[in-house]
Amino acid sequence: MDKADGGREQSVTSVLLSGSTYRGLGEQVLSPAEERFERARRTIGLFLAPALTILFLLIPTQLEPAQHKLAAVLLGVIVLWVCEPVPIPVGGLIGVGAIVVLGVMPPDDVLAPFGSSTVFTFIGAFILAQAMLRHGVARRFAFTILSLPGVGRSAARVIIAFGVITCLLSAVVSNTATVAMLLPTAVGILAVIAELVRKQLPDGAPFDPLRLRVGVALMLMLAYGASVGGLLTPIGSPPNLIGRGLIEEATGQRISFLQWMAMAAPICLLMFVVLAAVLLLLNRPEINKLTGVEEYVAAERAKLGKLSRAEKNTLIAFATTVVLWVTPGVVALVAGNDSAAYDLISDRLDEGIVAVLGAALLFLLPTDWAQRRFTLTWTEASRIDWGTVVLFGTGIIFGSLLAKTELAQTIGRGAAAALGFSSIVAITVFAIALAVLISETTSNTAAAAVVVPIVIPIAVAAGVNPFVPALAATFAASFGFMLPVSTPQNAVVYGSGAVPITRMIRSGVVFDVAGAVLIALVLPPMIAVIGFG
Repeated sequence: MDKADGGREQSVTSVLLSGSTYRGLGEQVLSPAEERFERARRTIGLFLAPALTILFLLIPTQLEPAQHKLAAVLLGVIVLWVCEPVPIPVGGLIGVGAIVVLGVMPPDDVLAPFGSSTVFTFIGAFILAQAMLRHGVARRFAFTILSLPGVGRSAARVIIAFGVITCLLSAVVSNTATVAMLLPTAVGILAVIAELVRKQLPDGAPFDPLRLRVGVALMLMLAYGASVGGLLTPIGSPPNLIGRGLIEEATGQRISFLQWMAMAAPICLLMFVVLAAVLLLLNRPEINKLTGVEEYVAAERAKLGKLSRAEKNTLIAFATTVVLWVTPGVVALVAGNDSAAYDLISDRLDEGIVAVLGAALLFLLPTDWAQRRFTLTWTEASRIDWGTVVLFGTGIIFGSLLAKTELAQTIGRGAAAALGFSSIVAITVFAIALAVLISETTSNTAAAAVVVPIVIPIAVAAGVNPFVPALAATFAASFGFMLPVSTPQNAVVYGSGAVPITRMIRSGVVFDVAGAVLIALVLPPMIAVIGFG
């Protein structure tokens, strides 16, 4: 390569890398229309939430006093979650405080569900994921997949490989963290591809490395692949644990780690196939045969060196946790759900307890025994997403209060009569559509916290098993592929500058519809196969 070509390649790389660092939505450069929408949404929510709560409190209803107050607070909290005038976890805490102040229930009764086992599952899983990111285990896994024979020779294969990496990592690591971690690698590879495209153009032809279709496909594969992979395990995405906790609270049926994976795996696989087809067809790469990508991957992989002691310890802790998580499911397959062995094992190996014990291994496995240095420090562990933990806890509180005050049954009976839903198919379609709609305008975590408590009482009042529509709403809450505000991972890739908003909307709409259809068709039979139908 001559000096001039080297300079141009550096320029391409610099342009791409300039937007590759993680930035939250508030730190991104949004279009004027997007800025107006965000400002209006938050301003409306700031005034509408208290006004709606106070107005509902003043309106006479046939509800019991506790139900009336709880309903008023819930209306305000839903507005706070959807409009986000304050951080979503803070909106939940405001609601919990209002419930106690208004005398719906004593504080100890209100806060008791915050000690749910699932809260500890969140904490333990987040600490394990933090260790994987801190010590480079996730990055090493990514380069291992990208270095497989033949992957780096085709643009389509590179895009699909990034999808596989993102899906598998986001099943155990935060979706946002997965995308933010992989983004610099994707940008580096995109710089190599962009230079190949530039060389094929005539001299003087206009060229913008941030407006390549291959770049759109690669970046959207990161964002959308994380949402797809997050469905695979209960810990893969916050909506999963929120929905599962609410379903178990309402039905009394426990969904084990293995049972969840058995239900979700076929859906994830089919959704990934559809995702790859949609992105490659709508954003057909300018070039398919690649040179230089394999060399780039090999050089980056060589920089990682051999597996460090910290990485080995992280893998030991993670593997131990996963084995213990799936053990009750294996025992159920062998001895049956009604066996004494299953009762004993499932009680002893509670997922929350296993998660915190697995995380504790990170503070016990040494990296330098002489210096008493261990795999993770508390300062590093404390950087987990405490906001999601708080939001989940408040969501469980609201779900519990809906049941205790019997407001859920009242809502369900009224909604079933007003909407005329009497079949499981109609309720499931309604649940999916509502969850997707809400997740497009607010966080997927808030979408699950809002929609699942609505769907469960509607199903119960209609006389159908709430399992299918509630799980469908939980899965659909992880959607939201159209806009940067729909999910944090969308915001991350949009911040790279390589994804025009029009292409995100076009690809997102198609995948929203395809994914919703897949959930409606595949989830009910999978639930029946597992034995919950």
